[in-house]
Amino acid sequence: MQSHPSHPELSELVRKYPQAAGSLFQTYNDLKLAQQWEDLAVLDVPACARGAFRGRRPKTDDTLYVVPCSLAESLSMEWFHAAFHDLGRPPHVYLAINAEDSNIVYYKLSPGIVKPPV
Repeated sequence: MQSHPSHPELSELVRKYPQAAGSLFQTYNDLKLAQQWEDLAVLDVPACARGAFRGRRPKTDDTLYVVPCSLAESLSMEWFHAAFHDLGRPPHVYLAINAEDSNIVYYKLSPGIVKPPV
């Protein structure tokens, strides 16, 4: 991982949260290289013991937040509340669930009960 071009951006959080390093690395590279997000920033989410990301999809103005995790992790409602709190209470957060085969599924989470668009 140290020889990869994304290592300098992630090295501090990889050392701080080694258990979340794989999902952090995989999600960062997906957002940066495959999806080509703009203004991608790496954030520390200490209450969840991991890093997260803030950025924009190409050609959009909306700032989005992404919290990576592994498919094998067990998450709780308290964990989600802590993530929203540490990220400054955005209107929604994307949970990037990383599988062992490098697949990533993104789920949009909103606080409380939100009626889906019709």
